[in-house]
Amino acid sequence: MANERLFQVGVKALITNEKDEILVLDSGDWHLKHHERHWDIPGGRIQEGHSVLETLRREIEEETGIKKISDTSFFTAVVSNFKDIPIGGQVVGLLLMIYRLKIPKNSNIKLSKEHSGYEWVNKIEAVKRLAYKYPPEFTSLLR
Repeated sequence: MANERLFQVGVKALITNEKDEILVLDSGDWHLKHHERHWDIPGGRIQEGHSVLETLRREIEEETGIKKISDTSFFTAVVSNFKDIPIGGQVVGLLLMIYRLKIPKNSNIKLSKEHSGYEWVNKIEAVKRLAYKYPPEFTSLLR
């Protein structure tokens, strides 16, 4: 039991466009308290009483302004490279369930204050940018 670790569970959206580019978000400065500035994909942690899909829809809308998603399918689950998330006086890990989904063509991205920018990048660039937070078990699937 001493070697067991507690984890928070998050859901993430792997969103691609018609050019097969991946939407990545700049974490902005608010993450600097615990981590370096980094790139991420939309999503967040599951709150008690909320389903995975409810959380995914809520987080996508909050972070990108996109209200309509479709063709949602489970992609993979990984333990994040972030191993030191402070929660209630203890430090936990982060398990990420990643879903592939579609958004309407020409969706207008409206970022929340959580992120300072976004880009659509090819898969090779996405692997580089996401490597800080995501392990190779995820990034290797993007190639």
